[in-house]
Amino acid sequence: MGSERAVALAAEEATAALIELSSERPLIIAVDDAHLMDDDSLAAMLSLLHRIRKKRILVLCVSWEQSGVRGPVVHRQLIRQPHERVRIAPLTEDGVAALLSRHAGRPVPRETSDAYHRASGGNPMLVHALLDDSARFGSEPGEPVASSAYRQAVLTCLGGTSPAHTRIGAAIAVLGDFASARTVALVSGDSPTTVLETVSVLNSIGLLSDYGFRHPAAAEAVLSALPENDLARVNTDAAQLLYQAGAPERDVAARLLAADEVVQPWGPKVLRGAADLALGADNVRESMSYLRLALRDRTDEHDRHRLLAALGRAAWRVNPAAAEASLAQLRRAVFDGCLDADDAATVLRYMLWQGEDAEQVAIAIEALSSPVASERDNQSIAEVEFIRQWFYGVPGVRRPGGSDESDGTRPDDFDGGPAGSGAGGGTGLAGLSPKLAQLIAGASDEVVASVVQSLQGLQLDRMKPELVAMSLLAIAHTDRGGTAAEVCETLLAYAARRKATTWHALLTAVRAEIALLQGDLETADAKSAEALDMMHTRGWGVLIGLPLGTAVFANTALGRHDRAAELLERELPDAVFLTVFGVQYLRARGHHYLATDRAFAGLSDFETCGRLLRDANAELHKGIPWRADLAEANLRIGRTKTAREWAEAQVEVGGSRPSSRARGVALRLLAQMSRPNVRTSLLHEAIDLLRASGDRRELAVAFSDLSATHYELGDYARARLVARHAAQVAATGPVETTVGSRLVALEHLGLPEEPGAAMLLTDAECRVAGLAALGYSNREISRRIHVTMSTVEQHLTRVYRKLKVASRADLPSKMLEHRIPTLSDHFAPGETAAPAV
Repeated sequence: MGSERAVALAAEEATAALIELSSERPLIIAVDDAHLMDDDSLAAMLSLLHRIRKKRILVLCVSWEQSGVRGPVVHRQLIRQPHERVRIAPLTEDGVAALLSRHAGRPVPRETSDAYHRASGGNPMLVHALLDDSARFGSEPGEPVASSAYRQAVLTCLGGTSPAHTRIGAAIAVLGDFASARTVALVSGDSPTTVLETVSVLNSIGLLSDYGFRHPAAAEAVLSALPENDLARVNTDAAQLLYQAGAPERDVAARLLAADEVVQPWGPKVLRGAADLALGADNVRESMSYLRLALRDRTDEHDRHRLLAALGRAAWRVNPAAAEASLAQLRRAVFDGCLDADDAATVLRYMLWQGEDAEQVAIAIEALSSPVASERDNQSIAEVEFIRQWFYGVPGVRRPGGSDESDGTRPDDFDGGPAGSGAGGGTGLAGLSPKLAQLIAGASDEVVASVVQSLQGLQLDRMKPELVAMSLLAIAHTDRGGTAAEVCETLLAYAARRKATTWHALLTAVRAEIALLQGDLETADAKSAEALDMMHTRGWGVLIGLPLGTAVFANTALGRHDRAAELLERELPDAVFLTVFGVQYLRARGHHYLATDRAFAGLSDFETCGRLLRDANAELHKGIPWRADLAEANLRIGRTKTAREWAEAQVEVGGSRPSSRARGVALRLLAQMSRPNVRTSLLHEAIDLLRASGDRRELAVAFSDLSATHYELGDYARARLVARHAAQVAATGPVETTVGSRLVALEHLGLPEEPGAAMLLTDAECRVAGLAALGYSNREISRRIHVTMSTVEQHLTRVYRKLKVASRADLPSKMLEHRIPTLSDHFAPGETAAPAV
């Protein structure tokens, strides 16, 4: 306030004015934060107190007993004057409850008032601030919300303290769980005694509970008020302290990230380790933040390559499109041989995912494969080669030192070493790839069980999701859709828990395709739509053809042609059509064209599929029935001879282990082009295959065709019985068939019913009678349900007697008349009938 004379003059004038005013009315003078008065202010206050002792003036000085360096001096001067001391404690739990009740106009739940007390320590200013913030979300107090009002109140509380309090509060906020008198003193630069005094003060005003802020928003408010340089310094000092103390890497890295700089030589290593730990804990954003910070000032090329690859892997887990920025920088390094095998594999897999030049990938794989490389390195490259072959349907790369030809699909290609490794290198590929190769080449129960076991025990962060997807689809194509669906559901739940969006989306698309193979059209539609919503087209890369093709197939089969047409309007990367996913998409579009009376357009798509697959791995032909598609399209436009040739070609595909579904569909199409008496035997064979495949929709269509054939032959009772089979099998959804109104009329034709007649037959007799009614011979029945011919004959003899029929020809009408359960009532699609005895 200037010179002592000026101070005294100002104090005299203020005192005189107050005394004059007090002659008119009593005065109360309140001085907040009195402990912060400087010398001039204190002198003026003491002068005032001396002159007003007999005046109607009351002076209230609010101060803290523990308030830093200046407080005790002010306190000693003031208590020498006549005074009355009143100590004010924080509100108790009951006090906070009473305050909240007055605010709400009614009692509040105890858990609510306790929550406010925990967040405020009983400080009325903080309680009111919490109420102000909470009022934005409701008129009555609920769970306390700490927002702008609370943060401002925290800073106001600290503003009434010494600078040391703010400094120490910031150190406590940065150290978090590591805060103690010693660590706070080291970071803040204050003495342990000052730290202890300050912590006591901050506890008393409700900001701290021991060495921790009562609410995270309080710590955030303290740090937000620091200048940028001070904030960086306190975080850097805290990181240094924690590193020297051996604290966990993620805790050290969090302080480096908050400082937004890495000045210590050990910083990048800590950040990389913390990134791996964060990714393992499914905190992808945290992991990526550490990696970006570690990359910022790195000049060593090898270190930058490793960090970029790690950053790409982390981004890929949640958004493949986001991985482009990191992995694109590594393409040249792959071909220059500058990357480790794992990092090179990551870049090459991404190139395949996004549809980049598969031939260039093959060149890189050949260059990276080595007979002297470690088993781990060869496995990484072999997995990329396997993905390349089965995404793009191409032959395997040339093995170093081996022949120039390798299709890469035989199981023994993986026994002695990974695809692309030197024969006899002795590397031995452990993992899923060799089992998957065996599964695709021809599935035995042992191979399927081995693949399932591998899938059930995998850790997704150590497994390539592309291989997992391929494995599940391969299992489904071996007539084990139920097994594939069960394993897929387990993995879906795991991916959801791990917050792995990319894995979750891909597995959802696989689940949709499995449902389609099972004829479960509604599930196929729902799951494919869900998968498409999880990622943008750019994120899907060439794999977009999988969920999109499934969605088009399902909606077409369900008769939702407008929806299918809408899906077909989506733009796709050109590279999709170089992959098996593009082939499936074209097949789906072709069937949509057939269903909407554009048979020639459908034929064109199917012919394109044939051209794309002509030079592909032979094993792909088993699961993609493009020849049957061509047969159906040619049949639709009246080219019966060509249609027959394509259907017969499809029947011959696969050698000793063909796809039951593809072969069954082809036989059904052949039946349509055959005489009625030949048609029934073909349809019986098709029904057996389609039942084994688990495809309820195709099975229902085959039953409907068989029913129509019996109708054409004049066997109306049997036609109606088979129509009922078709309806039962297709119960999961609508199925378009060639059956007309005649069969509908037959199905609803009234027949006398004899209640309880079905109880006349045993389960075994029902099975035998049902098959006999469908036209199966005794030999076929014995082979189908695994009993002897003699047993079949004995069952039929008892059936004839119980139903009072004279011959096999009367069975269909009697089965319908008595509502006797048939084989399709006893066994789900895909199951093998158990022995009848």
